[in-house]
Amino acid sequence: MHHSALAVAVSLLVTPVFAGQRPELRGTTRTYYIAADEVTWDYAPTGKNQITGEPFQMPENIYAESAKDRIGRVYKKAIYREYTDETFRTLKPRAPGWEHLGIMGPLIRAEVGDTIRVVFKNNTAFPCTVHPHGVFYKKDSEGAPYNDGTLPREKKDDGVPPGEAHTYVWPVPERAGPAEHDGNTVLWMYHSHKSEEADVNAGLIGPMIISTPGTTKPDLSPKDVDREFIVLFGEFDENLSWYIDENIKKYVGDPSSVKKPWGPTFIEPFGLSNLKETMNGFIYGHLQGLTMRVGERVRWYLMANTNFEVHSPHWHGNTVVANHMRTDVSPLLPMGMMVADMVPDNPGIWFFHCHTGPHLTAGMQAVYTVLPKSGTTTAGSGR
Repeated sequence: MHHSALAVAVSLLVTPVFAGQRPELRGTTRTYYIAADEVTWDYAPTGKNQITGEPFQMPENIYAESAKDRIGRVYKKAIYREYTDETFRTLKPRAPGWEHLGIMGPLIRAEVGDTIRVVFKNNTAFPCTVHPHGVFYKKDSEGAPYNDGTLPREKKDDGVPPGEAHTYVWPVPERAGPAEHDGNTVLWMYHSHKSEEADVNAGLIGPMIISTPGTTKPDLSPKDVDREFIVLFGEFDENLSWYIDENIKKYVGDPSSVKKPWGPTFIEPFGLSNLKETMNGFIYGHLQGLTMRVGERVRWYLMANTNFEVHSPHWHGNTVVANHMRTDVSPLLPMGMMVADMVPDNPGIWFFHCHTGPHLTAGMQAVYTVLPKSGTTTAGSGR
């Protein structure tokens, strides 16, 4: 083939990818006003182990109590929060059924055929973004910087500067929705991808659920499901967060007694103490709100974040169907996403945790409550 002809052929192949042509959609445009905000986060708000009901013991206190040579359970972090409009003056209250999301950003929902519009404001001190998984996006809505040949005007999404805003537009074609053997919902996630390790370990990650059209209620929850829960098996490596220096200065009893790890963060005591093995940003039983009833159709959405993570979520007392298999333990890899359906038949308060030994020891533990079919729900019920 002649050189010029080859160039034309390559151009024809490449241009659609870089132009990011959107699929034809006839659904609803769903707008979310989301900011990256700096907050003070407490991984164990009660100050004691809620699984045992006792004060923290060794080695629990390594992760959950401050000392002269460690930070403890309170850190400065950055998280996504939802606002009512583009002024970003009023936080949108989180619905009672979703308070269990904890550190995660607001739930983004849409149906296949819709368009998601995220008006993003960066209220942190570092550039950050909103990068989605699964949905369609043009280069100006990808939220990840790399040498992709795009023009400067398409780069604002790659790192929104402190104090500035950007609107991300994500069409939802069929390939972003449930596949042939899925149920009627599929889980995706979004997170900051400017400096991914620092961004996500600072706390910038959230869930997104896409549904099959015609299968949802007005709030976009699936018609054939009674309760939904989203749980992030999240290892937050505070050594890699944007705020590690501030947190050392503010929370370590004697800052001069510690130094930041130069290599793997789990090979020396200070680095290890900053590895927070959490469920929705909580350790040792502080995740609340996982309450359901016998016989209800319960859908669990599980996800992991970015670190050296291999999780094994385990439900005591009941079973789920995940990946078309009956089980009570399921694998979850870094940035993995999965859906598990449960119809609980065994009432009680049940252990729910990661079966990876170091994660279990470091606090990746919670409980879920199954109430009898009749009676009133207890405080902290999911809905």
